[in-house]
Amino acid sequence: MIVDPVPSLSRIASEVWKPLLGLFIWDCAVTLAYFVLPFRAPSLPLTIFGTVLALFLGFRSNSAYARWWEARTLWGAMINASRSLSRATRNFLPDPDAVELKREIVRRQIAYVNALRCQLRRQPIGEDVTKFLNEEDKGKALARTNPANGLLDSTGRRIAIARAKGWIDSIQQTQMEAVLVDIANAQGGMERIKNTPLPVQYRYLPTIFTHIFCIALPIGLVESLGLATPLGSTVAGLMFLAVLRIGDDLVDPFANTVHDNPLSAMCRTIEIDLLQSIGDPAPDPVTPVRGVLW
Repeated sequence: MIVDPVPSLSRIASEVWKPLLGLFIWDCAVTLAYFVLPFRAPSLPLTIFGTVLALFLGFRSNSAYARWWEARTLWGAMINASRSLSRATRNFLPDPDAVELKREIVRRQIAYVNALRCQLRRQPIGEDVTKFLNEEDKGKALARTNPANGLLDSTGRRIAIARAKGWIDSIQQTQMEAVLVDIANAQGGMERIKNTPLPVQYRYLPTIFTHIFCIALPIGLVESLGLATPLGSTVAGLMFLAVLRIGDDLVDPFANTVHDNPLSAMCRTIEIDLLQSIGDPAPDPVTPVRGVLW
């Protein structure tokens, strides 16, 4: 996620220079043809076309942003639920014999959120997950089709063990299970966003219509703008392409790009809070790199 108040000009240029150059070359070709060739292009109702296209792109961008913001809301719920699980574990398990189980539940939650981050970003699960697990547990939950869900299930089994040993009562077990339900619901919402693309009408039709409009734009403007057509048409076309690109950038908030949710930073926030809750040393928060928080 870009956190700089003013985006980097070099980053913007790297994303727009290709369509900008293509637009400018096409606009120059249309302008040259207008003054050299003997025929005149027909007038086009660009105002009507542009208005309809702007509405279409606006709906698409709003839908993409709604997905991005829902993803951020779900991760906020994940942070709160992780803190609640850690607090309940610490307060419900004061028995000295339950120290190791308490630490294991908290550390497994840290492993869980990092495993979920890797799944959503389609990355392999590495040391940032396995270092929080016992050696005998690494090949069980992580071998499942959904490793994050496997870790969550095993956390539930450990809560059941605490109840069987009399370290917590049934009411406390129910309260902790309710937190696991909240975590599972948040994970399900994230997986729904990741695995459900925008409808095909929202993905392809705006792209096709925008490019057709940009092609027709200099043809309809050259008679009124004359030699200024390359400048005016390129700037106008770039505005529509920029709105189209905004939708592409926001539609997948877990794509591991500069525009997605800062999952690494949020997982580190959970790690810091949970390790400090059990008295373990915690790492430093993730800081932006060249204006981007990952």
